[in-house]
Amino acid sequence: MNPMQLVTLTTDFGTQDFYAGALKGALLSRTPDVMLVDISHDVKPFDIVQGAFMVQNVWPEFPEGTIHLIGVNCVYSQGFRFVATRRNGHYFLAPDNGLLTLLFSQIDPADLRSLPADSAEHFAVKNVYAAAVAHLAGGKPFEELGEFPAPLLERISIQPVITPTRIRGTVIHVDNFENVVVNIHRDVFEKALNGREFSLFFKRNDPITKLSGNYCDVPVGEQLCLFNTAGFLEIAVNMGRASTLLGLKVEDVVEVVFEV
Repeated sequence: MNPMQLVTLTTDFGTQDFYAGALKGALLSRTPDVMLVDISHDVKPFDIVQGAFMVQNVWPEFPEGTIHLIGVNCVYSQGFRFVATRRNGHYFLAPDNGLLTLLFSQIDPADLRSLPADSAEHFAVKNVYAAAVAHLAGGKPFEELGEFPAPLLERISIQPVITPTRIRGTVIHVDNFENVVVNIHRDVFEKALNGREFSLFFKRNDPITKLSGNYCDVPVGEQLCLFNTAGFLEIAVNMGRASTLLGLKVEDVVEVVFEV
């Protein structure tokens, strides 16, 4: 067994209750040598979009062989299941609620397995994940992790609307500093920009007409836009809380209009 087997944890369990602790205990009881890395236990309850966004921006930073546990919207009902997939040497364990299809637009059926679970168990996720981690950390084949699953429950992410003169995007995340993340990626923006000037409109605020490279590129209290480390357009206020000050929240519309 690899003594440095990394296991990341991203859940909506919170830290005020016993759920995150019980999950960790179950993992360590089965596989004592794993290294548990908390990504966040503060994903908004049942918010698979936020959960997928968080994991999407974290997993490539970890070394190959890392196991990523996702416990978001683990609502048990008839037919509910947990699944595992693999991508670029990484493993992902998640409930089959659409989150994986948000995380990866395409998944080869050969890279999917349904994880055995006791549907009568109240908090089944901890034992399901503990068994899967023990299996993978023990060097056993992914193919033997569980049965070949039926198609995943699909959830299609909201994509920006692109025309020759504008990009219509949507706020997908507000971080702890209240920076506002929009679903417009740098590649999409630069291709549409094509050397033109632009104006970024949102709510009834004055448009932003310049890209910044850092938050301190504008005076304290001034609004700005930049591309964050994940490559997504971000609206911020230097040393301020953009979401509150600018009245922006998740699912609000943002438009980039290009000079004709």
